[in-house]
This record gives sequence, structure tokens and C-alpha cells, in this order.
Amino acid sequence: MRARLALAVSGQVCELREVVLRNKPQGLLQASPKATVPVLVMEDGQVLDQSLAIMRWALGQHDPAHWLVPSEGTEADMLALITECDGPFKQALDRCKYPGRYPEADAVLARTQAVEWLQALDERLTQRPFLFGVHTALADMAIAPFVRQFAGIDTPWWDAQPWPRLQAWLAQWQASRLFESVMHKLPAWVDGTEGVLFPPLAEAADGLQP
Repeated sequence: MRARLALAVSGQVCELREVVLRNKPQGLLQASPKATVPVLVMEDGQVLDQSLAIMRWALGQHDPAHWLVPSEGTEADMLALITECDGPFKQALDRCKYPGRYPEADAVLARTQAVEWLQALDERLTQRPFLFGVHTALADMAIAPFVRQFAGIDTPWWDAQPWPRLQAWLAQWQASRLFESVMHKLPAWVDGTEGVLFPPLAEAADGLQP
């Protein structure tokens, strides 16, 4: 999702091929031996197969909402927080969301670790509406999809937590036009067929400011 967010806000039009990972098309396997998503194949053949790398590439082409220039801190500061999200928090998230995949894991410990990190995010939002200041930036858009996944594990539990700032931050993002634009359901792509234009030209021209 976060790669699509950056492509949409920067207006980088591409051919989107929705794939089902349990039935990986040959085109995906040829593009990236990792066979994971997302994968961005450039016109010159260069391949980016990490979502954060795709985000930074897209914003490097055009950054109309200044995601790479937070009002507080630096891009390096944002990347440090994103690394925490992609590492320890994502590991805890997976063990909470998919306990059957990790039978050896301590689910209670995983939730405790996730909660501690989310509490820190809520505290961070005490003095600012976004993670790095007064406007949405790279860190918000790279982290929000994973916070959304955690919130979706047990919505009543999430709603009952004493994290008003974090809950409001997530709700604001989920109510945005940008979020809506990347959530369209698409049919699975099949080898030999064309994908769909993303973002639609009208949205690309608009820039989909969050």
C-alpha cells in the first residue's frame, strides 16, 4: 500500500498489475526472484522490489506534498523511525496477526512489544499532529499502513486503548482521498494481459494532496 501512496501523491503514472501471491504469475517471478510485492519495473529495466525504495524513488521524481521535507527533523530521522516500524514492530505485528504461522512465538510478548511501540507513537503525537511536524511526511505514510493492520486485528480492543492522538492520526489518514485512491479493488492480473492505469490520469494531475 505505501508504495501506491507515494506513486499516487507524486503523480507517477504506471501500469498496475494486481497479483495474488498464492498464485504468482510468471511475470512477477521474472521481474523479481524475491517474488514478493510490490515490484516496480522501470522503462529502462531497473527493478525496485522494496516498498520504501519505491516511495523514495517516486518522491525523488516529484514531491508536491513535501513528504521528504518534514517540518521537524530530517529525512534521516524519518528513516530511523521507519526502520523501527519495519523491524521490531512489523515482527510483533506478524506474530499477533498470524499466530498460526509462528507457533513457537509468544503471542502475549508480541502484543506487549507492539503496544510499547504504539504508545511511543501516541506520545510523539502529543506536541504535533503528524509524526514529524505539522504536515504529513514520509514517516506517516510509511508507518500508517502497518498501524492500520494492527488496529484491524481486534477493532474493539484498538478503540478501547488510551491512545487518542494515535487513533485520530490513523482515522484522519483512512478518511483521506489519498487513502481512498489506493484502496480500489482490482482483479488479479494474468500473464499476457494489460494492467490498469494507476493512478488514473485525473488523480495524477490533481496530485491527490492528503
